[in-house]
Amino acid sequence: MKKVLIYSMLLIAGLVGSQLLPSTLGPSYDALMPWIQALTMVALSYIMIGVGREFEIDKSNLKQYGWDYVVGATAAAFPWIFCCLYFIYVILPPEAWTSWPAWKETLLASRFAAPTSAGVLFSMLAAAGLAATWVFKKARILAIFDDLDTILLMIPLKMAMVGMKWQLGVVVIFMAIMLWIAYKWLHQLRIPSGWKMTLLYSIVMVGIVTLIHKFSLRLDPMVPIHIEVLLPAFVLGCVMKLPDRKLDKNGDAILDHEEHAHERVGTIVSAAFMLLVGLSMPSVVESLRGGATPVDGEAAKEGAGLIKHALSTMTPAMGWGTIAMHVLAVTALANLGKMFPALCYRREATLRERLAVAIGMWPRGEVGAGVLVISLSYGIGGPIVVIAMLSLALNLVMTGVFILIVKKLLSGVAKTVH
Repeated sequence: MKKVLIYSMLLIAGLVGSQLLPSTLGPSYDALMPWIQALTMVALSYIMIGVGREFEIDKSNLKQYGWDYVVGATAAAFPWIFCCLYFIYVILPPEAWTSWPAWKETLLASRFAAPTSAGVLFSMLAAAGLAATWVFKKARILAIFDDLDTILLMIPLKMAMVGMKWQLGVVVIFMAIMLWIAYKWLHQLRIPSGWKMTLLYSIVMVGIVTLIHKFSLRLDPMVPIHIEVLLPAFVLGCVMKLPDRKLDKNGDAILDHEEHAHERVGTIVSAAFMLLVGLSMPSVVESLRGGATPVDGEAAKEGAGLIKHALSTMTPAMGWGTIAMHVLAVTALANLGKMFPALCYRREATLRERLAVAIGMWPRGEVGAGVLVISLSYGIGGPIVVIAMLSLALNLVMTGVFILIVKKLLSGVAKTVH
């Protein structure tokens, strides 16, 4: 568990840095932040390529993945719904209950609670020595479906904010094509798969999606084409044909020098990713002031201003003690929403394993932080976003504890895939 402890400390260090650096560096921080975000996405891409490399599906039994998608979708939807209802009916006053603007902005801000951080989860489970368990294999499928569902549900939320736009349709088509490619050419393409090439693929992939985003901003600053690097990176790993591996007498793969190097670099990238995820968190102080509005054009600025005014007039002022209470409640609700997998897979696994899968889905990270950044870009700020941010930060800090609970639940359970 030494790796888990190190990863947890790096997460906490990053979170502390994300709150101290803006005031320490001043204007220089604005120039540094895009580099932090880019490096975070490169590290995530590297991790997800590795996940895709090891991903296997049974094409003769596709029905099981339909159920996995349903379970993954509930893991994304329930935390979102629970947190949204809490924000509306507990934090906002009664006049907000029938206000569409309040519901619209709260639905978007609450989406932070939905996505499991695939990068954080896989890195932590592997660091805990659980990569060969049924829990890891099932969590890998559910977390990917969870994040896909989060990205898909962001599209109607953006439509509610800005209306029907062709850019959102482009994202849906792109995702469908990516999934088809992963299924059609699963582990069939012979392309270099060493750690140096994987790192190069990651950098190029982040560069491409960034250029697409920048170009689309020129077309329409209110609705840019934002492609999450998570999916294309995972698909690239899926289509890679891996070299044949020799097995030892226990049936475990014997790694050659190149694969050992890949494993070492993967550990370093995962450690860097933990630090970068923490550093990518928005500043709580800035959010209390009302959030940023990083959009161009007078119409965009006016729209963001109206949104900010609509929600801020309904959000009562509150002290840090009250905010802390809400943070604990929202965190508990978000994690409760992830527990549905514990009720499923009764024929496949024991209760302890099913609980371990559900708790393993608790970690949040880069995608949740990205949702909060999107919320800020639409002018949403004040206590609701601060509560969401602090809840995300608390969840990140507790990631090591969650993995320890998973490991404890699996003690005594066979460490092989069912």
